[in-house]
Amino acid sequence: MLQPYKAVTQICLIPHMIPHFFRTAILVLLPFLLLAQNKPGLQLPIKKASTPIVLDGKLDEDTWKNAAVATNFYMNYPYDTALAPFQTEARLAFDEHMLYVAFVCYDDDTPDLMQSLRRDFDFDRTDNIGIYMGTYNDRINGFYFQVTPYGVQAEGVISTGGAGDESYNDTWDNKWYSKVVREKDKWTAELAIPFKSFRYKSIEEWNVTFLRWDRKRNLASSWIATPIQFIPASFAYSGQLAWSELPPKSKGNISIIPFVAGAASRDNEITPASTNNDLQTGFDAKIGITPALNLDLTVNPDFSQVEVDRQVINLTRFEFQFPERRQFFLENNDLFAGAGFPDARPFFSRRIGIAKDSSGNLTRVPILYGARLSGSLNENWRLSVLNMHTKEKLAAGLPAQNYTVAALQRNFWKQSNFTLSYVNKESLGVNDRDTLKYFHEDLLKYRITGNDTIPIFSRYNRVFTADLDMRSANNTWSVNFYYSGSITPLVTEKRMSGGSFIRYTKRKVNFFGGQSFVQKNYNAEAGFVPSRNVYPGVMSYFGGGEYIMFPSRLKRLVTMGVGTELNMNVIPGGKITDKSINLGYGFNFMNTAELTIYYYQTYQQLTNAFNPIDSEKYIEFKSGEEYSWNGAGVEFNSDQRKLFYYAFETRYGGFYNGRNFNVTGEMNYRYQPYGSVAVRFDYNDLRLADGYGKEKLVLVGPRIDLTFTDKIFLTTFVQYNNLANNVNLNARFQWRYKPASDFFVVYTENYLPENLHSKNRALVFKFTYWLNL
Repeated sequence: MLQPYKAVTQICLIPHMIPHFFRTAILVLLPFLLLAQNKPGLQLPIKKASTPIVLDGKLDEDTWKNAAVATNFYMNYPYDTALAPFQTEARLAFDEHMLYVAFVCYDDDTPDLMQSLRRDFDFDRTDNIGIYMGTYNDRINGFYFQVTPYGVQAEGVISTGGAGDESYNDTWDNKWYSKVVREKDKWTAELAIPFKSFRYKSIEEWNVTFLRWDRKRNLASSWIATPIQFIPASFAYSGQLAWSELPPKSKGNISIIPFVAGAASRDNEITPASTNNDLQTGFDAKIGITPALNLDLTVNPDFSQVEVDRQVINLTRFEFQFPERRQFFLENNDLFAGAGFPDARPFFSRRIGIAKDSSGNLTRVPILYGARLSGSLNENWRLSVLNMHTKEKLAAGLPAQNYTVAALQRNFWKQSNFTLSYVNKESLGVNDRDTLKYFHEDLLKYRITGNDTIPIFSRYNRVFTADLDMRSANNTWSVNFYYSGSITPLVTEKRMSGGSFIRYTKRKVNFFGGQSFVQKNYNAEAGFVPSRNVYPGVMSYFGGGEYIMFPSRLKRLVTMGVGTELNMNVIPGGKITDKSINLGYGFNFMNTAELTIYYYQTYQQLTNAFNPIDSEKYIEFKSGEEYSWNGAGVEFNSDQRKLFYYAFETRYGGFYNGRNFNVTGEMNYRYQPYGSVAVRFDYNDLRLADGYGKEKLVLVGPRIDLTFTDKIFLTTFVQYNNLANNVNLNARFQWRYKPASDFFVVYTENYLPENLHSKNRALVFKFTYWLNL
């Protein structure tokens, strides 16, 4: 039997099935349904617990019976015009140590959708409910805590007001507790979050909202009604958590996480083969300076448990930006990672502790220590300071180095801010005579004086950046500017970078445009500037937009629409070196499937010599040569709720002086909720002109992800890449034996594809323990 609110909503959704007099009644009731929307700024009182709360998922304590209830959850997707058909209730309470959250998620006996029992689950493919809090009341920064019907937890930090997908960072990890009880017509969740687990200001109000992702039905709903074009967890569409008395002030919060790690490795690529055994210890520490300001320390850190990079086939002239996966660098990194624009980031944390050796391969540079101070000074000011010290790495030609990154942000208006940042990289203990010892390309430079070439060390690199980010209160408009300059020995001119960007988002239209420039000598050694050493300075222009339709007569479609994007690069002197245009038409289906068909045109005038396959094996394209080509592609994602899910993109067209047929994608079979088997693939049938290369490039990556319980996980990942002539095996076992404490075993081996002869292998274990003082 339907609940009354469900019946009303279903009537609103299917008026063609209702007699005429009911339709008339609906038209009369419609204004009242619209008034039922919870508007941004709505207050939700929170009171101190009157009775102790037992985390059992029953909500039978007097505290819960007397708590204010957040109700009338409104739909956001696939429509935003009605109350959610399956409603949610949220309650909050607190005591001296804990923030308590309770959810009642009304449901039926339809099986819940769950990818696995792994913590920090895949949000997009998992049923879940979450609380999203702006604990500084600035509508820009905050935290979220999510739980699934199976009781699996996820948590993270929110930046830039939660306005984009990149605003949510799930690498933040901390201690909290939850209990979920599943019944036939609902599931109930109780959360207990220690105040010392997150940063906050002890003030009268916080920003707060709740988002329920009912993926098995492809429904998203939230406490505050949010238009379909915006993320319903964003703080532009949040309410206000009104405290009956101020949250408790910090009474000191110190956590120590010591570790022990051991490794045994063998390298068969040298003669004679070498073996190495290693045992090391270190620790991380988290110290709460104030409730809103935290100091993180790491001594002799070890990142051997970090998941291996997913390999790519890169056919461009530009460096590929692999994502950062080390937790210490990912936590609270939004002020650093958001500086600049994607084509000129002053700071990229993978530059610390990872470098190319003399053979051009990536190698680990040991880190001696690190410290990061981050948080909020008050409602308007945020601060983040990082200092890292790496040890000498002679295989890469590097001395000991010190990195300092600092950022100060001033919030203004409702969702806008201005940030100043500084990055300093310093090489230590380098003498002028050490040119054979320290030869890394960022360090050793050459000055030409007459007929003489004189080696000289570039011992420091400094980058100053100013960022201005402005966003309207309802997220319709966003405008961004940045200006950056680098300081390096021997360089006194053409060392600036800057850009501007604007976006306009409405229900049916979305437009964006901007420009950026990177001068020839702009050098962010601890950052990511892909155009460096490709262009002699470059000015980039870009823009695009889309028109979205909501086809009411096509019941299987949520939206469809047309979109386009244009890009152009100009080098000093006014010469256009790159132009591209993309035109596509996309469909979003009710069953979660997606389809996009597109056409593209590309023009390039090369500014340096290169070959996309192998510059040593094939003829290189020459600087100054011009190429134009076009092609078409199709991208499709199947119904993500099915046990077997697949996604692929295929394109065919010209490529420089030849043609390329590309297929890339993934196939995934889910054994719910205990894991999945997946295969990633990337295939290129590349046919360039004679002498330039004809190759079939293959990258295949089968992956088995098993979650035996919500505390024991095993991931096995194999990657075959014929361009790199390598097969990589990575197996990773994790046992979370208590909250935030883990035992890892990781095995890695690289093989020759033709005979699976082992190139090298390593076995690593790591034991961590979270200790609260």
